[in-house]
Amino acid sequence: MSSSSTGIVHLVGAGPGDLGLVTFRAKELISQADVLVYDYLVHPELVKWCRPECEVFYVGKKAGFHSVPQEEIEALLVTHAKAGKKVVRLKGGDPFIFGRGGEEARTLAKDGIPFEVVPGVTAAIAAGAYAGIPLTYRNVSTSLVFLTGHEDPTKKEAQLNWRDYGALKNTTLAIYMGMGNLAFIMAELQAGGLAATTPAAVVQWASLGRQRSVTGTVATLADQVKASGLAAPAIIFVGEVVRDHESIDWFEHLPLFGRRVAITRTRDQNSELRDKLEVLGAEVLELPLIQISKDTDKHGFVEIMTELGSYDWIVFTSANGVRYFFEDFLKGFPDIRSLGVLRFACVGRATAREIEKFHLKVECMPDTATGESLADALIATGSLDSAKVIVVTGNLNRDVLVRKLEAGGAIVDRLLLYKTEKTDLAQDPVADDFRQHGADAILFASSSAVSSFAEQSAVLALAADAKLPLIGSIGPQTSETMKKAGMVIGFEAKKPSLDALIDGLIRNLKK
Repeated sequence: MSSSSTGIVHLVGAGPGDLGLVTFRAKELISQADVLVYDYLVHPELVKWCRPECEVFYVGKKAGFHSVPQEEIEALLVTHAKAGKKVVRLKGGDPFIFGRGGEEARTLAKDGIPFEVVPGVTAAIAAGAYAGIPLTYRNVSTSLVFLTGHEDPTKKEAQLNWRDYGALKNTTLAIYMGMGNLAFIMAELQAGGLAATTPAAVVQWASLGRQRSVTGTVATLADQVKASGLAAPAIIFVGEVVRDHESIDWFEHLPLFGRRVAITRTRDQNSELRDKLEVLGAEVLELPLIQISKDTDKHGFVEIMTELGSYDWIVFTSANGVRYFFEDFLKGFPDIRSLGVLRFACVGRATAREIEKFHLKVECMPDTATGESLADALIATGSLDSAKVIVVTGNLNRDVLVRKLEAGGAIVDRLLLYKTEKTDLAQDPVADDFRQHGADAILFASSSAVSSFAEQSAVLALAADAKLPLIGSIGPQTSETMKKAGMVIGFEAKKPSLDALIDGLIRNLKK
């Protein structure tokens, strides 16, 4: 669609907040973008999907505060597209539903810029679904109207006559950006004939762990919202379907709903833990205390690859090791069959999944995800006597696995492929959120994360009124590191797995 001299702009809907509601097309475009321009309501995790070389521009667009004027945003899109770049304009919800995407599309068309529009789940659809409010319902609500409670202040007169909408029958009203005028809107709807007893609701931060909702009637809603402290971003619903909130509200009854949980691993490692927590309703704060990077020295890699056919087992202690190994292996050996008769062993289900992506069978994985348990499981196979074993590790991996394998008769070569280093959280916005507000819990899934947390304790010190989190450990090794750091352990998972860690969290938060 684009020429060699002109780039393209993708107007992309980022959905309401829940990462699971982002479309495949949106994720694909974000990961390919040369330039990303995003708004206030876009989940910060989406920005991490960009390539390292992508230019990122935050343009605000928060209710009552536009950090960058709309005209400048449109000029930014045009300038970068004319420079031949692939630009993603990322907007909360859907670009064409009260997102000013139509204005941006007009400007691009006027300037001859190729563009694509990628729809997203709009806030009202998500808020209704996540608050148990069916926006249409047979014989109760046969029409749905999207309205804005915040019209262009430069217009001489309002286009919306709220009294007209108060006269509609069997209709659900979904009102965006109306929190600042809530009392006025409710009064005008009543003046138009809408019964004061008509059910009404406000849903704030729809689809996220911090979602809150208030229900009442058209006559009472404004006072109830004021008393609750709810504010934008929020959707207002008016109609008989709001009655269903009490009976089919599913999201706000999840076991971790409303709980703030900090997790302490790298972004790639966090994906599974984060997903599991968010499915249970938690608001997750990601504190990347450690970062994993490839060891460019690749100690022993060439030598081991040269003699690959002589090895019996290859052992992985993390998903990172699997990724880095195959990234380098496939550069030199484009055919997976070059692995020969190597047998695969690993610690943990997440690591096994990485191996299985290459259609390879994991022949040894212990029930308990520790190096000691893996060594015992390998010894139990009876295959280690004089066997040659590759152990893929990082710079902080403990030597106990190698020592036990050697004691079991194996000839072990370590392959150091990645480095674990602490990150700098002084300027990290999520770390600042944690410092200011704290959390209900903080989970540690590795000793290296504990060490990094302890080293950065001054930077992560909580404000006086911040919530002191319950501290959870994934297992004995991590707990031992916590004790040495002087940390108070709130609970330890019954076995070293993410599911057991989450079960322990739910159980202990109920106390």
